[in-house]
Amino acid sequence: MDKQATATASISRSNAQGGDWITRLLLAGGMIGPALFVVVLLVEGATRPGYSAWHQFGSELGLSSQGWEQVANFLICGLFCLGFAAGLRRALGRGKGAVAGPVALAVFGVALIVAGIFKTDPGLGYPPGVPALASPTPHGAVHALAGLFAFVSLSVACFALAWRFAGDARWRGWAAYSILTGVVVVLSLVFSNVPSLSDFAGLIQRIGIIAGWAWIVLLARGYLLQTQVSATAAHSSVRQD
Repeated sequence: MDKQATATASISRSNAQGGDWITRLLLAGGMIGPALFVVVLLVEGATRPGYSAWHQFGSELGLSSQGWEQVANFLICGLFCLGFAAGLRRALGRGKGAVAGPVALAVFGVALIVAGIFKTDPGLGYPPGVPALASPTPHGAVHALAGLFAFVSLSVACFALAWRFAGDARWRGWAAYSILTGVVVVLSLVFSNVPSLSDFAGLIQRIGIIAGWAWIVLLARGYLLQTQVSATAAHSSVRQD
């Protein structure tokens, strides 16, 4: 290989490594955002005065004088998930679910941001002493719709990527795990809104949140490790040249 060809190859590898660095940064956000969301949700639910994590939805934490904490939680997680969706699209390249999965996760991120901007209405006995409204306010209706989109889009992402994993030996077991997670997320959405189960609405919703958000964290970790291995191999190739 002559000097010009060697220089061109080195520049190409350098550009690829720079792109991989950006991808890894975006993928890391997929681990940080959802993990932080769940921690804040559980801690706030366990310590907020007058709040019952068994009975009340996570959205109700966005109300009262401490509501800004859950609002920030929605916004931060949504932004991290948007970045993760972009990073995942870069990491997937081509193939099954390479577009549908990241797009669904981007919708999920946007839905969380919208849920943070538009607060839910008082309900399920929170804030204490504040009666539930006879009909939803415009911002409450937007919040409810955002919540629906968040759960549905996350389930779609699970199913889209399960389709991809089914044909990839490197992700053995992930197809079944993704399908199971998608089903749990959908069922938690449905059963948490069944009136006869309202005493356990918060618990049922949290099962879906923990299952779905944990799937994102583990998915991000898996692709982050994969891109790190690729970057290491590229670096070794540069050194050999």
